[in-house]
Formats: sequence, C-alpha cells, structure tokens
Amino acid sequence: MGSTEDVVSIVSPIGYEELTVATMHSRRVQTTAHTNRHLVIKELIRRITSHCNQGSVFTKLMAILFELLVCVLSLLSSSLAAPNAIPDRARLKEVVAHPRGWVKGDPAPADHILVLRIALPQPNFRVLEQHLFEVSDPDHRRYGQHLSKKEVEDLVAPPLESIEVVDEWLVSHGLDVDDFVRSPARDWIEIHVPVSLAEEMLTTKYYTWIHEESGDSSIRTLSYSLPEHVHNHVELVQPTTMFARMKKQKTTFRWSTPSQQDVASPPTNSPKITLPNGISVDASCNMTVTITCLKELYNAVGFNASATIGNEIGITGYLGQFANIADLQMFYADQRPDALNSSFKFVSVNGGQNSQILSEAGDEADLDTQFAFGLTFPTPSTFFSTAGMPPFIPDVGTPTDTNEPYTTWLDFILAQDNIPQTISTSYGARGVSLMFSSGDGGVGDGDPDPATQQCFTNDGQNLTKFIPGFPASCPFVTAVGGTIFVPEVAVSFSGGGFSNLFSRPSYQDTVVQEYLDALPEGTYAGLFNLNGRAIPDVSALADNFLIFFQGQSGLIGGTSAASPTFAGFISLLNDVRLSNGLPSLGFLNPFIYSKGQTGFTDITVGNNPGCGTPGFNTSKGWDPVTGFGTPNFGTLKDLVLQ
Repeated sequence: MGSTEDVVSIVSPIGYEELTVATMHSRRVQTTAHTNRHLVIKELIRRITSHCNQGSVFTKLMAILFELLVCVLSLLSSSLAAPNAIPDRARLKEVVAHPRGWVKGDPAPADHILVLRIALPQPNFRVLEQHLFEVSDPDHRRYGQHLSKKEVEDLVAPPLESIEVVDEWLVSHGLDVDDFVRSPARDWIEIHVPVSLAEEMLTTKYYTWIHEESGDSSIRTLSYSLPEHVHNHVELVQPTTMFARMKKQKTTFRWSTPSQQDVASPPTNSPKITLPNGISVDASCNMTVTITCLKELYNAVGFNASATIGNEIGITGYLGQFANIADLQMFYADQRPDALNSSFKFVSVNGGQNSQILSEAGDEADLDTQFAFGLTFPTPSTFFSTAGMPPFIPDVGTPTDTNEPYTTWLDFILAQDNIPQTISTSYGARGVSLMFSSGDGGVGDGDPDPATQQCFTNDGQNLTKFIPGFPASCPFVTAVGGTIFVPEVAVSFSGGGFSNLFSRPSYQDTVVQEYLDALPEGTYAGLFNLNGRAIPDVSALADNFLIFFQGQSGLIGGTSAASPTFAGFISLLNDVRLSNGLPSLGFLNPFIYSKGQTGFTDITVGNNPGCGTPGFNTSKGWDPVTGFGTPNFGTLKDLVLQ
C-alpha cells in the first residue's frame, strides 16, 4: 500500500474559532444513468422535430406518434427505475437554537447566490482512520507504508446509491449535473443556487443574521429538512445552521524596529547562555530570534539539509498574504548567505495572486517563508497563494471577506497526485505532516485582545466555555504553541485547551489524563471539555523574530511564528529519514506521543490566560500551554531512525 509521492512539510499558521469545515474540490464527473436517459430523449425529440420540418405529412405523423411513444416510455421508465423521484414527505435534518450574539434580520434576498456544500456518507471512514494510525504508529509493522491517492479516495467514497439518489434529487430541482463541483472521492458536492431555490430544496427559510459585536452578517437558517428518500444519503448541508464569527486570526503583529546591531547574525563574541540540557545559546537570542538562534536553541548546529529527492516544504498564504522575493533575498543576505539568489516555487490556488510589489508584501507570508525556507535550504520549497481577499465584492448577505479560504486550498491539494501536507485524515494517511498554530488567545477564542474575546458557545446553549482554536483542535494535525526567551518559558498568549467538538484521540489518553488527574478538584469546572482533543501538541519560540518586511527589518511575534519554525525542523527530520532510505514521518502525533516525547525540552514555567481567567499552567510532561515543549533536533534525529 506504499506510495511514491513527494514528501512535503506544509505549515498553515492562520486559525479560526473551532468550527466544522467542509472540503470540496472542483472536478467534473459523468452524469447518472437517470439523467443520461433524459438527455437522450431530448436529443431524439430534437431530431424528430427536425425531420418533421422536412418530410411529408405521413412522415410528420409517424414522427409525432414516435415522439409520443418515446415520451410514454420515458415516463414509464422513470417511474419504474426511480420511484423515489416522486416528491415525498420532508424530514427534519437539523434544528438549532438561536445562537448567542446573533440578531435575526430581514429575510434573505431571494436572488442571493448560496454556495451549498453537500456531504455524502463515508461508510469506510473508520477503516481509513485505522489505516492512518497504523501507518503513523512507530511501533506498528505498517509504519511508514503511506496510502496512495487512489487508496484514500476509495476509502472515503460514498455508496453509488447515495450519489445517484442525491444527483436525481438535485436534477429534479432543475440543476445540471455538469455544473456540480465534486471532491475527488465524490463524497462532497458543491452547487451554486439562489436563496429561493435553496429554500425550496431544504424546506426552510433563510434570513440575514447580524453578529452584534462585529457587525458581520451571514445568511443562515435555524433548521432544514430533506426529502424522506434523500435523508439517509446526506450527512449535512452547509451553509445552513452553522453560525461562526467571520474573522481572520493572523499573526499577532508586534512590529518593532531593531537597532542596527540586531540586523545581523549574533556576533561571535557575544555572551552565551548555557541551558540545563547543556546546549549553549547566544545571549542576544533572548531578545532577537534569528536562524542561528533557532539552530542553537534546538540543537541543530552544523546540520544542513541535503535536498533529498522527494522532500519538499510548503507554506500556505491566505487573505491577500503575498510572500515577497525581494524581502526574502534581504533576509537571506542577513541570515542565510549561502541561500542568496535562491527562491521558492509559486503555486496559485483558485486564482491566488503573486504580487511582488514591495508595499503589498504580507507580514505573515514574509515571516513564514523566511524562517521555514531559511531553516531548510536547500530543500525545495513552495508557496501556495489561495485567493480569498482581495479582490472581494461585498453583497447584502456577505459584506466582509475575512474568512480564510481553507477549503479552497484543501480542495486543490486533494486533487494532486504528489501532495503537500494537509489537515484531514486522508492527507495524514498519504504521508503528510501539517502544523497549525494553536492561536494567540490563551484559553480564549484566538483573539489576543481579552476585551473582545468571545468565551461563549454558539450552539444555542450560550454556555460560558474556553474556546480552543481551529484547525489546531483537529485530531489529525499537529498543534504548535508558543514560548519566549532563553531559557524558554510559555508565552502568555499561547493557545491551548480542550476541544468542544473533537473527542480525545487514543494517542493522547495517557499523558492528558495524567495532567487532568493532577489538577486540583473543581478547576475550571464546566469551562472545558474533560474528554476533548487537547492542544497544543508541541511548541516553539513565538516572539521577537527578526524578519524583512516591505524592505525594512523588524521584529514580529505570534504562535504563527512558532508553526513554520516547527515545520522547518520536521522537514529536516524527513531529510534524515529519506537520506537513510526510510519514508517520511507523515502524521506526526502518534510518534510524538510515544517514543518521540523524549525528544522535546519540557517547558515548566508559564500559563495561558484568557476568558477572564489565568488559564492553564505548564507542568512537567505534557500540558495544555506548551504541549510536550520545544524540539531537541539532535535527539529527535536519532529517534526517527529507530
């Protein structure tokens, strides 16, 4: 079941409040047999009509009789082959309560276009999960035997009956199957329909809902139904009942201009700080983080990637974040002279742009590419620019565009034969590692400003809760928290906690339960889910990174700095494995939570306040502030070869 696909370490640093994400990919598929039958009949009628206009009266009469016969046979065929096409009783699929913080406005404009995403059943999903954990478990005999694209698609494919039933339902509402946008495995369908048609299809009424605090608006409903015969062939339809704040969560932009002596690699005569593990780090790294600092702190001095064929590192860019090559060259000249004049491959996703105008450079894109690619040079590198903002045309239903287009990027990546890392189970099974920052809001909703944090559930129950970040809370990605200073302590904004949506995966059971058992009884009772997926998994430095942005040097911070840093070191570990004839690490967490945990420096000082509380505290071993701590590359390098 092995795969020969390229190994790519992708880091995607932007985060959301925890919510459900539906992924799709554009791919045309053939029409169903039922739809083809009607197309054939239409073509026959067209040809008959053409002959009628040219032939004798007898010919015309015979043609008309033939046409009537075809119509009768068509009706009989339809009734026999597709009895469920007859309209039947609508059955409630989902109903939610009025969500806190949202105000119901006017009925949605009938002509507003909705992009509906329809999920079909995945009967073999648990089988895919089993494959994922087997090929990701270093103690399993199948470790490293990653699945191919086709093998994954076969495992998530819906039953053929479900595809046919849903297609016929959509066609019955006047939609053309040629306009459907399907995922590679055909388990998701995307359609573009006006509100009026969506209301008819779903037996519901859409309204414009306004978020009281932000003023953002969304077109949503509180319930929807499906025809009885369709009900069991559809898992969900969105956007319908999901209310999520449409906000971006970018790097915490703590920009400051460093002094001239900071704009260079640390001087060789600067004092050193010796850490408890014996590692010696330049004292200047305490306030200004460079490539040299990271290699010293994480025990990778002297190691350089050998650009093993098949290894690649990628960075994703959203919200108009453009990675500027001129800024990258200035960074290389300052911190990685041997990489000067090298660059990255640019890939446009869904029309993503590649502006190289210096004033349009993105702070986060510059940070991510400079440190991830600087750490891993000469490993091949790629920047994925995903369209989403700008350009954007607001309308009455969606006046702002601050929702990162994760699904657009994932759709694109899913269809590739040689893929980078990603967010879902299917990617991990294909030998991919994906790091997401845990967020900059401590135990809050990812908002670094305590004054505007939202610590309430939006499921209609309006409960006060800690709100962990998404996608970091997905059990199939590696969540990266943040530290600061040398020696390292937890940075106060490091996102961490326990998912309210995803249950705790088995690989976390032992260490997370140990942390919970050590908490004083009643700690934050009711504020977090004791059985939820816990984050972060690991950490890295997250503040005072020296980058070049729009032609100037400056310092920047946020857990979005930690994520590309950690991804860089994972890429180096993949380099080690590939150089020794071993496959890539793939989904990291089973390794991290087993033999890999000894390859991290434990962080035992700090906490992550939020929601008006001090948050959680660090501790010995895993904790929901810094995870297992920060990487010791020298130790991990040996562990990944065992």
